[in-house]
Amino acid sequence: MAGNPDWNPLDEEEEVNPFSSPTHYSHSRLPALIPEPASYNYDRNPAIDITLDKATNLKQKERELKAKEAEIRREEEVKRKEEALARAGVFLDVSNWPPFFPIIHHDIANEIPDYLQRMQYVAFLTLLGLVLCLFWNILAVYAASIKGKGINILFLAFIYFMLGVPGAYILWYHPLYRDCRKDSAFKFGSFFIFYMIHICFCHYAMVAPPIIYHGLSLTGVLSAVYLTTDGYAFVGNLYFIGLGLFFVESLLSIWVLERAYRYFRGTGKAAKANYPIY
Repeated sequence: MAGNPDWNPLDEEEEVNPFSSPTHYSHSRLPALIPEPASYNYDRNPAIDITLDKATNLKQKERELKAKEAEIRREEEVKRKEEALARAGVFLDVSNWPPFFPIIHHDIANEIPDYLQRMQYVAFLTLLGLVLCLFWNILAVYAASIKGKGINILFLAFIYFMLGVPGAYILWYHPLYRDCRKDSAFKFGSFFIFYMIHICFCHYAMVAPPIIYHGLSLTGVLSAVYLTTDGYAFVGNLYFIGLGLFFVESLLSIWVLERAYRYFRGTGKAAKANYPIY
């Protein structure tokens, strides 16, 4: 260099001491810094290890969100189609009752007109009441059979239950529900026929005439009196309870039949305008 004629570029550089005198420091060069590992905490914590797991999780969550959105869109589309069919008078009977084990479609509050809902609720109560009557009939007849009155009456009691419950729903309750949902009073013919048969059966069960096995297959008044006078007071009391159940079932059924007849006689619209179904 011009300022230092004795300087040889091939000579080894001497060590630099930053704390040496200024004159010596001015003729030296600082060494290069040693590279350090990248760490935002200056070696207080280990270096951050960025893996691909987070990216994979994000992609998985994104796929799940897209699947949920597609499912929601499908449900909305199905709901729009159901509403369009309902407006056109076509209904999809999706099983929703009972909630713990859906076997029938039942939604009075949302599908039956307001002025017919009470009648429909009471009709549904008569359906459940028939189930209770026939179930209690099995219990009472079972008690009579184990007291020596034969197994045949129990067999008949099971037949009443197995045929009566689904038959009641198919033959008169569902037709009534269907016609009330469509707000039509012109298709009540099948309901009237089979509902009157249902009422006649309730009256027959209340009497239980001694035609088949002394009438003991039904909890009627004659069967109850017969068992009580024959020394089976406990079984007779069970039959009297069954008699009371059939009596209440008969009264409610007559009420429903009368309201349905008034609605039918008024051709629906007249009943809606002039007579509240209460």
